[in-house]
Amino acid sequence: MARILIGVTGGIAAYKAPEIVRLAIAAGHSVRVIQTPTAQRFVGAASFAAITGAPVLTGEFEHDPLHGAYPGDPVAERTPISHLALVQNADLYLIAPASANTIAKLAGGYADNLVTAAALAAGGEGGVPLLIAPAMNDRMYGHPAVQANLAQLAGRGVAAIGPDAGELASHGERGVGRMSEPAVLLEAVHERLAARARAHTRRPAGGPAGHGAWPGRRVLITAGGTREPIDSVRYIGNRSSGRMGFALARRAAARGARVTLVAANVALDAPPGVEVIEVATAADLADACGRRFSDCDVLLMAAAVADFRPSAPADGKIHKDAGVPRLALEPTEDVLAALAARRLPGQVLVGFAAEHGAGGIESARGKLRRKRLDAIVVNDVSLPGIGFDAPDNEVTIIVADGREVQLARAAKDLIADRVLDEVGRLLASSEESGDRAAIGAGSARAPG
Repeated sequence: MARILIGVTGGIAAYKAPEIVRLAIAAGHSVRVIQTPTAQRFVGAASFAAITGAPVLTGEFEHDPLHGAYPGDPVAERTPISHLALVQNADLYLIAPASANTIAKLAGGYADNLVTAAALAAGGEGGVPLLIAPAMNDRMYGHPAVQANLAQLAGRGVAAIGPDAGELASHGERGVGRMSEPAVLLEAVHERLAARARAHTRRPAGGPAGHGAWPGRRVLITAGGTREPIDSVRYIGNRSSGRMGFALARRAAARGARVTLVAANVALDAPPGVEVIEVATAADLADACGRRFSDCDVLLMAAAVADFRPSAPADGKIHKDAGVPRLALEPTEDVLAALAARRLPGQVLVGFAAEHGAGGIESARGKLRRKRLDAIVVNDVSLPGIGFDAPDNEVTIIVADGREVQLARAAKDLIADRVLDEVGRLLASSEESGDRAAIGAGSARAPG
């Protein structure tokens, strides 16, 4: 199996780190642990040493009896520089938890302790894969500085796993900032190791090495709701705030993807590191997506696109003195169906459906088939507290292969992460088959 280096930084979530180590060893991996001095205030080195059977280092000048080797490997005769040898011998480096302070240091290229020095020694994109598991208070996690640091790291190929929504260290507080559970982190480690193995065995035509991982993926996301003008003042629109699409963009960028976000009438701050294209109408959105579609690996169609528009909008304002106007409507272009009809081999397409009440799942299955999508994410907006302009969501992911994944109510950032996990599985499956276009309904290759 793999040699995994785990860095532990200071934070209450450090209590989960021994379980991460235990699960990794149970899965057959060889593990070494390094800590910051502050991390030892939460979990002592003896705990990790007992689980791994290897010494735990907390300083660059601390002697390593194994000379940088991992359990089961031969020990080198000479004493190497610890932060270089531990990374050089590793297949992957995971920092869990990654505190806000450590994330800032990583973004700035600091190497003032063994954990951060090892991160620099990992070599960035193309070197030893570096994963981080952010953990902090939700107010800290939402701070623009932290988000900018995460986006900067993502641009260098550092994948952030989580954080999740839930109870925080402060008594009675809940929010996004809780470190992902050990089993989820180990799954992410396995996905990254598998992607690295594929990159070393073959290089996809037209794609960079490591094409199976999120870093470098070109992701096109739509968000918000289109507005179709009645006159110069009024419009036909919907209640979509764009929160779900922006959460997807934020989390995809944090995983290292190159994200373009087409935002229809959204009053939210642009996610760090994401290119935002602002549009107004369904036609505008269709044009923007049409120009970017051929360059994307993944399309996440989270925008609420109007199905109808006034066929003859007035040039000026319609005054009520003239009486109640009669509106003649015409259908707008089905943007997602049009894009699906021109999909290229290797593209993964995911639709979103806001349904109301009973029959919503079956309706979404119909859209999945008709539009030849790889998956569709459906939520029931009749339920209170989710969907339009709400911080939470509750969805079912319907996959073209027949699988259905139900996600319980959670913050939209957490839902976004789980949706991206499913997209990652689709990408991995499509790379193994060598034909992502065959994932679509009916396994029929779309015209390209």
